[in-house]
Amino acid sequence: MSTNHVADSCQLTDGQGKLPAGKQPSPALTLTTALLGFALITLDASVVNVALPSIGSALGGGMSGLQWVVDAYTLAFAALMLSTGAFSDRAGASRAYAIGITVFTLASAACGLAPSLPALIGARVVQGAAAAVVLPASLALVRQAYGDPVRRARAVAAWAAGGSVAVALGPVAGGALTTAWDWRGIFFINLPLGAVALALLVRAPRSERRPAPLDLPGQLTAVVTLTALTFAVIEGGATGLVALAVAGLAAVAFVRVEARQAHPVVPLGLFRNRTVSVAVAAGAAVSVAFYGVVFLFSLFFQQLQGRSALYAGLMFLPMTGLIGVTNVVSGKLASRYGPRPPMLVGQGLAVVGLLILLYVDAGTSPAVVAVLLVPLALGCALTVPPLTAAMMDAVPAERAGLAAGVLNAARQVAGGLAVAVFGVLVSDGFEAGMRLSLGISAALLLVTGAVSFRLSGRSAR
Repeated sequence: MSTNHVADSCQLTDGQGKLPAGKQPSPALTLTTALLGFALITLDASVVNVALPSIGSALGGGMSGLQWVVDAYTLAFAALMLSTGAFSDRAGASRAYAIGITVFTLASAACGLAPSLPALIGARVVQGAAAAVVLPASLALVRQAYGDPVRRARAVAAWAAGGSVAVALGPVAGGALTTAWDWRGIFFINLPLGAVALALLVRAPRSERRPAPLDLPGQLTAVVTLTALTFAVIEGGATGLVALAVAGLAAVAFVRVEARQAHPVVPLGLFRNRTVSVAVAAGAAVSVAFYGVVFLFSLFFQQLQGRSALYAGLMFLPMTGLIGVTNVVSGKLASRYGPRPPMLVGQGLAVVGLLILLYVDAGTSPAVVAVLLVPLALGCALTVPPLTAAMMDAVPAERAGLAAGVLNAARQVAGGLAVAVFGVLVSDGFEAGMRLSLGISAALLLVTGAVSFRLSGRSAR
Protein backbone atom coordinates (compact mmCIF):
# COMPACT_ATOMS: atom_id res chain seq x y z
CA MET A 1 0.00 0.00 0.00
CA SER A 2 1.91 3.01 -1.21
CA THR A 3 0.31 5.49 1.20
CA ASN A 4 3.11 8.04 1.29
CA HIS A 5 3.64 7.72 -2.44
CA VAL A 6 -0.08 8.12 -3.02
CA ALA A 7 -0.30 11.12 -0.75
CA ASP A 8 2.63 12.92 -2.31
CA SER A 9 1.12 12.53 -5.75
CA CYS A 10 -2.25 14.09 -4.84
CA GLN A 11 -2.80 17.69 -5.93
CA LEU A 12 -5.72 20.12 -5.72
CA THR A 13 -7.16 20.32 -9.20
CA ASP A 14 -10.06 21.63 -11.26
CA GLY A 15 -9.29 19.31 -14.15
CA GLN A 16 -6.76 21.84 -15.41
CA GLY A 17 -4.41 21.87 -12.46
CA LYS A 18 -5.67 23.64 -9.33
CA LEU A 19 -8.90 24.78 -7.85
CA PRO A 20 -9.93 28.32 -8.80
CA ALA A 21 -8.80 31.06 -6.45
CA GLY A 22 -11.14 31.63 -3.52
CA LYS A 23 -12.56 28.10 -3.73
CA GLN A 24 -9.93 26.27 -1.77
CA PRO A 25 -11.70 23.90 0.63
CA SER A 26 -11.10 23.94 4.36
CA PRO A 27 -8.27 21.55 5.31
CA ALA A 28 -10.17 20.77 8.52
CA LEU A 29 -13.17 19.63 6.47
CA THR A 30 -10.97 17.34 4.40
CA LEU A 31 -9.41 15.96 7.58
CA THR A 32 -12.87 15.30 9.03
CA THR A 33 -13.87 13.50 5.84
CA ALA A 34 -10.79 11.28 5.86
CA LEU A 35 -10.94 10.64 9.60
CA LEU A 36 -14.59 9.55 9.41
CA GLY A 37 -13.83 7.01 6.69
CA PHE A 38 -10.78 5.65 8.49
CA ALA A 39 -12.66 5.38 11.79
CA LEU A 40 -15.52 3.62 10.01
CA ILE A 41 -13.38 0.85 8.53
CA THR A 42 -11.38 0.47 11.77
CA LEU A 43 -14.57 0.19 13.80
CA ASP A 44 -15.82 -2.65 11.62
CA ALA A 45 -12.69 -4.67 12.37
CA SER A 46 -13.60 -4.83 16.09
CA VAL A 47 -17.32 -4.07 16.41
CA VAL A 48 -18.38 -7.53 15.24
CA ASN A 49 -16.63 -9.56 17.97
CA VAL A 50 -19.13 -9.06 20.77
CA ALA A 51 -22.02 -9.71 18.36
CA LEU A 52 -20.74 -13.16 17.35
CA PRO A 53 -22.87 -15.20 19.78
CA SER A 54 -26.01 -13.37 18.60
CA ILE A 55 -25.05 -13.90 14.96
CA GLY A 56 -24.50 -17.59 15.67
CA SER A 57 -27.89 -17.90 17.35
CA ALA A 58 -29.64 -16.21 14.43
CA LEU A 59 -27.81 -17.73 11.47
CA GLY A 60 -26.16 -20.88 12.83
CA GLY A 61 -22.85 -22.08 11.44
CA GLY A 62 -21.02 -23.00 14.63
CA MET A 63 -17.60 -21.76 15.66
CA SER A 64 -16.08 -22.06 12.17
CA GLY A 65 -18.83 -19.87 10.70
CA LEU A 66 -18.26 -17.20 13.35
CA GLN A 67 -14.53 -17.25 12.66
CA TRP A 68 -15.24 -16.56 8.99
CA VAL A 69 -17.44 -13.58 9.89
CA VAL A 70 -14.34 -11.98 11.42
CA ASP A 71 -11.70 -13.29 9.02
CA ALA A 72 -13.57 -12.63 5.78
CA TYR A 73 -13.23 -8.91 6.50
CA THR A 74 -9.72 -9.05 7.92
CA LEU A 75 -8.18 -11.16 5.15
CA ALA A 76 -9.73 -9.18 2.29
CA PHE A 77 -8.59 -5.99 4.00
CA ALA A 78 -5.06 -7.27 4.55
CA ALA A 79 -4.43 -8.96 1.21
CA LEU A 80 -5.80 -6.20 -1.01
CA MET A 81 -4.10 -3.46 0.99
CA LEU A 82 -0.90 -4.50 -0.78
CA SER A 83 -2.22 -3.02 -4.04
CA THR A 84 -4.75 -0.37 -3.13
CA GLY A 85 -2.11 2.34 -2.70
CA ALA A 86 -1.25 1.95 -6.38
CA PHE A 87 -4.97 1.90 -7.24
CA SER A 88 -5.43 5.17 -5.35
CA ASP A 89 -2.62 6.65 -7.43
CA ARG A 90 -4.23 5.57 -10.68
CA ALA A 91 -7.77 6.66 -9.80
CA GLY A 92 -6.89 9.71 -7.72
CA ALA A 93 -7.29 9.71 -3.93
CA SER A 94 -10.66 11.48 -3.88
CA ARG A 95 -12.15 9.13 -6.49
CA ALA A 96 -10.70 6.06 -4.77
CA TYR A 97 -12.10 7.24 -1.44
CA ALA A 98 -15.54 7.79 -2.98
CA ILE A 99 -15.49 4.33 -4.56
CA GLY A 100 -14.31 2.69 -1.34
CA ILE A 101 -16.86 4.40 0.93
CA THR A 102 -19.71 3.75 -1.52
CA VAL A 103 -18.91 0.04 -1.83
CA PHE A 104 -18.30 -0.25 1.92
CA THR A 105 -21.68 1.33 2.71
CA LEU A 106 -23.55 -0.88 0.23
CA ALA A 107 -21.75 -3.97 1.57
CA SER A 108 -22.72 -2.94 5.12
CA ALA A 109 -26.37 -2.87 4.03
CA ALA A 110 -25.90 -6.34 2.54
CA CYS A 111 -24.42 -7.55 5.84
CA GLY A 112 -27.37 -6.17 7.79
CA LEU A 113 -29.87 -7.79 5.42
CA ALA A 114 -28.01 -11.11 5.11
CA PRO A 115 -30.51 -14.00 5.23
CA SER A 116 -27.84 -16.62 5.90
CA LEU A 117 -24.32 -17.02 7.19
CA PRO A 118 -22.76 -17.54 3.72
CA ALA A 119 -24.44 -14.32 2.54
CA LEU A 120 -23.06 -12.46 5.55
CA ILE A 121 -19.56 -13.82 5.00
CA GLY A 122 -19.66 -12.85 1.31
CA ALA A 123 -20.75 -9.32 2.17
CA ARG A 124 -17.96 -9.11 4.75
CA VAL A 125 -15.44 -9.95 2.02
CA VAL A 126 -16.72 -7.02 -0.03
CA GLN A 127 -16.58 -4.79 3.06
CA GLY A 128 -12.93 -5.73 3.61
CA ALA A 129 -12.00 -5.09 -0.02
CA ALA A 130 -13.63 -1.65 0.14
CA ALA A 131 -11.88 -0.89 3.43
CA ALA A 132 -8.54 -1.67 1.78
CA VAL A 133 -9.29 1.07 -0.76
CA VAL A 134 -10.46 3.61 1.83
CA LEU A 135 -7.40 3.42 4.08
CA PRO A 136 -4.65 4.71 1.73
CA ALA A 137 -7.04 7.11 0.02
CA SER A 138 -8.09 8.67 3.34
CA LEU A 139 -4.47 9.25 4.36
CA ALA A 140 -3.74 10.71 0.93
CA LEU A 141 -6.61 13.19 1.34
CA VAL A 142 -5.12 14.36 4.65
CA ARG A 143 -1.67 14.83 3.20
CA GLN A 144 -2.89 16.72 0.16
CA ALA A 145 -4.91 19.12 2.31
CA TYR A 146 -1.96 20.25 4.43
CA GLY A 147 1.02 21.72 2.60
CA ASP A 148 2.89 22.77 5.73
CA PRO A 149 4.84 19.80 7.16
CA VAL A 150 4.16 20.74 10.80
CA ARG A 151 0.40 21.11 10.30
CA ARG A 152 0.38 17.97 8.17
CA ALA A 153 2.09 15.97 10.93
CA ARG A 154 -0.56 17.10 13.40
CA ALA A 155 -3.31 16.23 10.94
CA VAL A 156 -1.90 12.76 10.33
CA ALA A 157 -1.65 12.27 14.11
CA ALA A 158 -5.33 13.23 14.44
CA TRP A 159 -6.19 10.82 11.62
CA ALA A 160 -4.35 8.02 13.42
CA ALA A 161 -6.02 8.91 16.72
CA GLY A 162 -9.39 8.48 15.03
CA GLY A 163 -8.48 4.85 14.38
CA SER A 164 -7.47 4.35 18.02
CA VAL A 165 -10.76 5.81 19.24
CA ALA A 166 -12.66 3.53 16.85
CA VAL A 167 -10.81 0.48 18.19
CA ALA A 168 -11.73 1.52 21.73
CA LEU A 169 -15.39 2.12 20.86
CA GLY A 170 -15.78 -1.02 18.73
CA PRO A 171 -16.63 -3.59 21.43
CA VAL A 172 -18.80 -1.12 23.37
CA ALA A 173 -20.69 0.02 20.27
CA GLY A 174 -21.13 -3.56 19.13
CA GLY A 175 -22.46 -4.61 22.50
CA ALA A 176 -24.81 -1.64 22.80
CA LEU A 177 -26.29 -2.05 19.31
CA THR A 178 -26.66 -5.81 19.68
CA THR A 179 -28.37 -5.54 23.07
CA ALA A 180 -30.60 -2.51 22.41
CA TRP A 181 -31.45 -3.34 18.81
CA ASP A 182 -30.11 -6.43 17.05
CA TRP A 183 -26.79 -7.69 15.73
CA ARG A 184 -27.80 -6.32 12.33
CA GLY A 185 -27.59 -2.84 13.83
CA ILE A 186 -23.78 -3.00 13.90
CA PHE A 187 -23.88 -2.97 10.10
CA PHE A 188 -26.86 -0.66 9.53
CA ILE A 189 -25.18 2.06 11.60
CA ASN A 190 -22.60 2.33 8.80
CA LEU A 191 -25.22 3.57 6.34
CA PRO A 192 -25.75 7.09 7.74
CA LEU A 193 -22.05 7.39 8.59
CA GLY A 194 -21.05 6.41 5.07
CA ALA A 195 -23.56 8.89 3.63
CA VAL A 196 -22.08 11.68 5.78
CA ALA A 197 -18.55 10.79 4.61
CA LEU A 198 -19.65 10.99 0.96
CA ALA A 199 -21.47 14.27 1.56
CA LEU A 200 -18.35 15.79 3.12
CA LEU A 201 -16.24 14.52 0.22
CA VAL A 202 -18.16 16.77 -2.17
CA ARG A 203 -16.36 19.74 -0.56
CA ALA A 204 -12.94 18.09 -0.64
CA PRO A 205 -10.50 18.77 -3.51
CA ARG A 206 -10.29 16.55 -6.55
CA SER A 207 -7.11 14.52 -6.73
CA GLU A 208 -4.86 14.14 -9.71
CA ARG A 209 -4.60 10.75 -11.35
CA ARG A 210 -1.16 9.30 -11.80
CA PRO A 211 0.02 6.14 -13.58
CA ALA A 212 1.11 3.53 -11.09
CA PRO A 213 2.17 -0.09 -11.70
CA LEU A 214 -0.11 -2.85 -10.47
CA ASP A 215 1.30 -6.29 -9.67
CA LEU A 216 -1.81 -8.34 -10.43
CA PRO A 217 -0.11 -11.78 -10.42
CA GLY A 218 1.48 -11.03 -7.06
CA GLN A 219 -1.79 -9.75 -5.65
CA LEU A 220 -3.70 -12.80 -6.90
CA THR A 221 -1.24 -15.33 -5.50
CA ALA A 222 -1.19 -13.47 -2.17
CA VAL A 223 -4.99 -13.67 -1.90
CA VAL A 224 -5.01 -17.39 -2.76
CA THR A 225 -2.24 -18.13 -0.24
CA LEU A 226 -3.87 -16.32 2.67
CA THR A 227 -7.38 -17.56 1.95
CA ALA A 228 -6.32 -21.18 1.53
CA LEU A 229 -4.19 -21.06 4.69
CA THR A 230 -7.04 -19.63 6.76
CA PHE A 231 -9.46 -22.17 5.28
CA ALA A 232 -7.08 -24.99 6.21
CA VAL A 233 -6.85 -23.81 9.82
CA ILE A 234 -10.59 -23.22 10.32
CA GLU A 235 -12.03 -26.19 8.45
CA GLY A 236 -9.42 -28.86 9.19
CA GLY A 237 -9.84 -32.50 8.14
CA ALA A 238 -9.16 -33.77 4.64
CA THR A 239 -10.51 -30.57 3.10
CA GLY A 240 -8.15 -28.60 5.28
CA LEU A 241 -5.19 -30.66 4.09
CA VAL A 242 -6.10 -29.94 0.47
CA ALA A 243 -6.39 -26.24 1.29
CA LEU A 244 -3.02 -26.34 3.03
CA ALA A 245 -1.44 -27.85 -0.09
CA VAL A 246 -3.04 -25.13 -2.22
CA ALA A 247 -1.69 -22.50 0.19
CA GLY A 248 1.81 -23.96 -0.08
CA LEU A 249 1.75 -24.00 -3.89
CA ALA A 250 0.35 -20.48 -4.02
CA ALA A 251 3.02 -19.27 -1.60
CA VAL A 252 5.77 -20.71 -3.81
CA ALA A 253 4.18 -19.06 -6.84
CA PHE A 254 3.96 -15.76 -4.93
CA VAL A 255 7.67 -15.81 -4.06
CA ARG A 256 8.63 -16.61 -7.67
CA VAL A 257 6.37 -13.90 -9.06
CA GLU A 258 7.64 -11.27 -6.62
CA ALA A 259 11.27 -12.15 -7.35
CA ARG A 260 10.71 -11.44 -11.07
CA GLN A 261 8.41 -8.43 -10.93
CA ALA A 262 9.79 -4.97 -11.61
CA HIS A 263 7.22 -3.47 -9.21
CA PRO A 264 6.22 -6.23 -6.78
CA VAL A 265 3.51 -5.72 -4.15
CA VAL A 266 5.96 -7.12 -1.58
CA PRO A 267 9.61 -6.54 -2.51
CA LEU A 268 11.37 -9.54 -1.01
CA GLY A 269 14.60 -7.58 -0.69
CA LEU A 270 12.88 -5.44 1.92
CA PHE A 271 13.29 -8.24 4.44
CA ARG A 272 17.05 -8.29 4.08
CA ASN A 273 16.96 -5.24 6.32
CA ARG A 274 17.15 -6.49 9.90
CA THR A 275 15.04 -3.65 11.29
CA VAL A 276 12.26 -4.32 8.78
CA SER A 277 12.19 -8.03 9.61
CA VAL A 278 12.09 -7.37 13.37
CA ALA A 279 9.39 -4.72 13.02
CA VAL A 280 7.16 -6.96 10.88
CA ALA A 281 7.63 -9.93 13.23
CA ALA A 282 6.91 -7.85 16.35
CA GLY A 283 3.90 -6.19 14.73
CA ALA A 284 2.48 -9.57 13.75
CA ALA A 285 3.01 -11.00 17.26
CA VAL A 286 1.27 -8.01 18.84
CA SER A 287 -1.71 -8.47 16.50
CA VAL A 288 -1.94 -12.17 17.34
CA ALA A 289 -2.07 -11.33 21.04
CA PHE A 290 -4.39 -8.33 20.88
CA TYR A 291 -6.98 -9.43 18.31
CA GLY A 292 -6.85 -13.02 19.50
CA VAL A 293 -7.60 -11.98 23.08
CA VAL A 294 -10.46 -9.67 22.05
CA PHE A 295 -11.98 -12.57 20.10
CA LEU A 296 -11.52 -15.05 22.96
CA PHE A 297 -12.88 -12.85 25.72
CA SER A 298 -15.84 -11.67 23.66
CA LEU A 299 -16.90 -15.32 23.70
CA PHE A 300 -15.71 -15.81 27.30
CA PHE A 301 -17.96 -13.12 28.76
CA GLN A 302 -21.04 -14.23 26.84
CA GLN A 303 -20.80 -17.98 26.33
CA LEU A 304 -18.90 -18.98 29.47
CA GLN A 305 -20.26 -16.39 31.90
CA GLY A 306 -23.66 -15.78 30.33
CA ARG A 307 -23.35 -11.99 30.11
CA SER A 308 -25.09 -9.76 27.57
CA ALA A 309 -23.34 -8.35 24.52
CA LEU A 310 -23.45 -4.85 26.05
CA TYR A 311 -21.94 -6.10 29.28
CA ALA A 312 -19.18 -7.84 27.34
CA GLY A 313 -18.45 -4.70 25.35
CA LEU A 314 -18.18 -2.58 28.50
CA MET A 315 -15.68 -5.05 29.95
CA PHE A 316 -13.28 -4.12 27.14
CA LEU A 317 -13.50 -0.39 27.84
CA PRO A 318 -10.67 -0.27 30.45
CA MET A 319 -8.47 -2.22 28.03
CA THR A 320 -9.18 -0.27 24.86
CA GLY A 321 -9.74 3.15 26.41
CA LEU A 322 -6.04 3.52 27.29
CA ILE A 323 -4.69 2.65 23.85
CA GLY A 324 -4.78 6.13 22.33
CA VAL A 325 -3.02 7.82 25.27
CA THR A 326 -0.42 5.06 25.50
CA ASN A 327 0.29 5.34 21.75
CA VAL A 328 1.13 9.03 22.21
CA VAL A 329 3.38 8.33 25.21
CA SER A 330 5.10 5.52 23.33
CA GLY A 331 5.80 7.77 20.35
CA LYS A 332 7.44 10.33 22.61
CA LEU A 333 9.54 7.67 24.32
CA ALA A 334 10.70 6.33 20.96
CA SER A 335 11.67 9.84 19.81
CA ARG A 336 13.73 10.37 22.94
CA TYR A 337 15.29 6.96 23.57
CA GLY A 338 14.98 5.16 20.24
CA PRO A 339 12.59 2.33 19.34
CA ARG A 340 14.19 -0.50 21.29
CA PRO A 341 13.39 0.48 24.92
CA PRO A 342 9.62 1.02 24.49
CA MET A 343 9.37 -2.05 22.26
CA LEU A 344 11.09 -4.24 24.86
CA VAL A 345 9.05 -2.84 27.74
CA GLY A 346 5.86 -3.13 25.73
CA GLN A 347 6.38 -6.72 24.66
CA GLY A 348 7.48 -7.67 28.17
CA LEU A 349 4.39 -6.07 29.70
CA ALA A 350 2.16 -7.83 27.16
CA VAL A 351 3.72 -11.19 28.06
CA VAL A 352 3.10 -10.54 31.77
CA GLY A 353 -0.50 -9.63 30.98
CA LEU A 354 -1.01 -12.83 29.00
CA LEU A 355 0.50 -14.97 31.75
CA ILE A 356 -1.78 -13.37 34.34
CA LEU A 357 -4.79 -14.17 32.18
CA LEU A 358 -3.88 -17.87 32.37
CA TYR A 359 -5.40 -17.90 35.87
CA VAL A 360 -8.79 -16.65 34.67
CA ASP A 361 -11.66 -19.16 34.64
CA ALA A 362 -15.45 -19.15 34.39
CA GLY A 363 -15.78 -18.18 38.05
CA THR A 364 -13.53 -15.12 37.86
CA SER A 365 -15.37 -11.85 38.37
CA PRO A 366 -15.90 -10.02 35.03
CA ALA A 367 -14.68 -6.79 36.63
CA VAL A 368 -11.44 -8.52 37.64
CA VAL A 369 -11.01 -9.89 34.12
CA ALA A 370 -11.54 -6.40 32.70
CA VAL A 371 -8.69 -5.11 34.87
CA LEU A 372 -6.45 -8.06 34.02
CA LEU A 373 -6.83 -7.28 30.30
CA VAL A 374 -5.25 -3.85 30.77
CA PRO A 375 -1.54 -4.88 30.95
CA LEU A 376 -1.81 -6.65 27.59
CA ALA A 377 -3.39 -3.58 25.98
CA LEU A 378 -0.77 -1.24 27.46
CA GLY A 379 2.03 -3.50 26.28
CA CYS A 380 0.68 -3.67 22.73
CA ALA A 381 0.07 0.08 22.63
CA LEU A 382 3.63 0.74 23.81
CA THR A 383 5.07 -1.55 21.14
CA VAL A 384 3.34 -0.53 17.91
CA PRO A 385 4.35 3.16 17.45
CA PRO A 386 8.12 2.58 17.90
CA LEU A 387 8.19 -0.50 15.68
CA THR A 388 6.32 1.45 13.00
CA ALA A 389 8.71 4.39 13.28
CA ALA A 390 11.72 2.04 13.20
CA MET A 391 10.48 0.41 10.01
CA MET A 392 9.75 3.74 8.32
CA ASP A 393 13.23 5.02 9.21
CA ALA A 394 14.87 1.83 7.94
CA VAL A 395 13.70 2.24 4.33
CA PRO A 396 14.29 5.00 1.76
CA ALA A 397 11.67 7.77 1.73
CA GLU A 398 10.34 6.70 -1.66
CA ARG A 399 9.56 3.22 -0.26
CA ALA A 400 8.03 4.34 3.04
CA GLY A 401 4.45 3.95 1.82
CA LEU A 402 5.17 0.49 0.46
CA ALA A 403 6.81 -0.52 3.74
CA ALA A 404 3.80 0.79 5.68
CA GLY A 405 1.54 -1.32 3.50
CA VAL A 406 3.60 -4.46 4.11
CA LEU A 407 3.62 -3.86 7.88
CA ASN A 408 -0.10 -3.21 8.12
CA ALA A 409 -0.94 -6.15 5.88
CA ALA A 410 1.22 -8.45 8.01
CA ARG A 411 -0.52 -7.25 11.16
CA GLN A 412 -3.99 -7.76 9.71
CA VAL A 413 -3.09 -11.24 8.44
CA ALA A 414 -1.65 -12.18 11.83
CA GLY A 415 -4.81 -11.02 13.59
CA GLY A 416 -6.98 -13.00 11.17
CA LEU A 417 -4.93 -16.16 11.61
CA ALA A 418 -5.08 -15.74 15.39
CA VAL A 419 -8.88 -15.77 15.24
CA ALA A 420 -8.74 -18.85 13.00
CA VAL A 421 -6.32 -20.83 15.19
CA PHE A 422 -7.74 -19.79 18.57
CA GLY A 423 -11.28 -20.51 17.43
CA VAL A 424 -10.26 -24.06 16.59
CA LEU A 425 -8.50 -24.48 19.93
CA VAL A 426 -11.47 -23.36 22.05
CA SER A 427 -14.01 -25.39 20.07
CA ASP A 428 -12.96 -28.61 21.86
CA GLY A 429 -12.96 -27.14 25.37
CA PHE A 430 -13.10 -23.42 25.98
CA GLU A 431 -10.96 -22.91 29.07
CA ALA A 432 -8.21 -25.31 28.00
CA GLY A 433 -8.20 -23.88 24.49
CA MET A 434 -8.14 -20.32 25.84
CA ARG A 435 -5.11 -21.03 28.02
CA LEU A 436 -3.27 -22.68 25.14
CA SER A 437 -4.06 -19.68 22.94
CA LEU A 438 -2.77 -17.27 25.59
CA GLY A 439 0.39 -19.38 25.92
CA ILE A 440 0.99 -19.28 22.16
CA SER A 441 0.59 -15.50 22.17
CA ALA A 442 3.02 -15.11 25.06
CA ALA A 443 5.58 -17.40 23.37
CA LEU A 444 5.44 -15.39 20.14
CA LEU A 445 5.98 -12.13 22.02
CA LEU A 446 8.89 -13.63 23.95
CA VAL A 447 10.56 -14.56 20.65
CA THR A 448 9.97 -11.17 19.04
CA GLY A 449 11.05 -9.45 22.25
CA ALA A 450 14.32 -11.35 22.12
CA VAL A 451 14.99 -10.40 18.49
CA SER A 452 14.04 -6.77 19.30
CA PHE A 453 17.32 -6.56 21.22
CA ARG A 454 19.00 -6.51 17.80
CA LEU A 455 17.54 -3.09 17.05
CA SER A 456 19.62 -0.01 17.62
CA GLY A 457 19.35 1.31 21.14
CA ARG A 458 18.99 4.85 19.84
CA SER A 459 16.72 6.35 17.24
CA ALA A 460 16.55 4.49 13.98
CA ARG A 461 17.34 7.72 12.26
